[in-house]
Amino acid sequence: MINKTVLILIFLGATRALSQDIPPTRALFIAGEDGYKSYRIPSLIRAKNGALIAFCEGRREGAGDAGDIDLLMKRSTDNGKTWGPQTVVWDDGANTCGNPCPVLDEQTGEILLLLTHNRGDTPEKDIITKKSESTRTVWLSRSSDNGVTWAKPVDITQTTKKPEWGWYATGPGVGIQIQNGPRKGRLVIPCDFSYDDPNGKVRNGPFEYGAHAIYSDDHGKTWQLGGTITPKMNECQVVEVADGNGTLLMNMRSYFGRGRRAQSLSYDGGVSWTAPEDIPELVEPVCQASIIRYHWPDAKSRSTMLFLNPASSSKRHNLTLRASFDEGKNWRVLRTIYPGPSAYSSMVALPHGNILCLFEAGKTGAYEQIVLQTITPKWIFGYGK
Repeated sequence: MINKTVLILIFLGATRALSQDIPPTRALFIAGEDGYKSYRIPSLIRAKNGALIAFCEGRREGAGDAGDIDLLMKRSTDNGKTWGPQTVVWDDGANTCGNPCPVLDEQTGEILLLLTHNRGDTPEKDIITKKSESTRTVWLSRSSDNGVTWAKPVDITQTTKKPEWGWYATGPGVGIQIQNGPRKGRLVIPCDFSYDDPNGKVRNGPFEYGAHAIYSDDHGKTWQLGGTITPKMNECQVVEVADGNGTLLMNMRSYFGRGRRAQSLSYDGGVSWTAPEDIPELVEPVCQASIIRYHWPDAKSRSTMLFLNPASSSKRHNLTLRASFDEGKNWRVLRTIYPGPSAYSSMVALPHGNILCLFEAGKTGAYEQIVLQTITPKWIFGYGK
């Protein structure tokens, strides 16, 4: 018989082994450094030539979503091993420049960077409740040199936001380019908005949240407003289903109060969406999350999607990476990659199989740093290197 002391030692040893098993993180942006009190809203994308670009908001005044906020980036040319200096992509004085949501046009090699803007002295609640003189607007920048330089942002609000909407966010995270079906090549950006609703509960009503997409069929020259997903939907990410038809799955932050993510499908490239449904396995304390396609089905690989969020119904912690092999119907594989305070995230899959996770994390709070973590196929799936 094993006595209690031995059991305790076994338990402590197992806990220590599990802790050591989690891949280490590396801080890319640290709160309080380089003139910014806070760094929020990470976004990670891989350029056509393999360069990685990590975006975030640099918040000079604190952690709030409005104020003097600049859009920043760092760049890596060695799969995330080393990173170049912090660079400002967009600084409009004391105003808010943020919500990065880039997408790679694989046909042209350009990176299209969708953004939002508002006056820094206008808080989110005033934009939602229509008490502000100005509103939230939608902008586009682009890079034709794999993220080295960026064009001056241009305002595309007229074709991407309804005049009666209030708050608006592109992503945050990344967009996609449809790979299959009749709309192959279409660029799709997941977004969210606030709108008037007599039964809405946002900011004590009568306002509500919804999710939607915007898209371009001409390599980002013009943009159109897709269908909306309501009610109580918010920040979202989109992934293409491996059915050969270009079907889209939108994964969303939900305000139904059930501690779960929600999802919706589009069979027409984002023009319309099915009614949102809960995803029972994807618990969440109301937060942003990231979802990407890891493998398309072929002779060597099965269809695989990856999902990352703070897997808790109580608070933003326990960042967990999951895998689905049936187009998001079930999430059978899950591993905690950061058990402490953690929140927003973004992911990139590298050609050799490694997964790069960029996310907000800290020891006592989720917004102390934006860190990078490399996940190997062997660690998450049990095979490979």
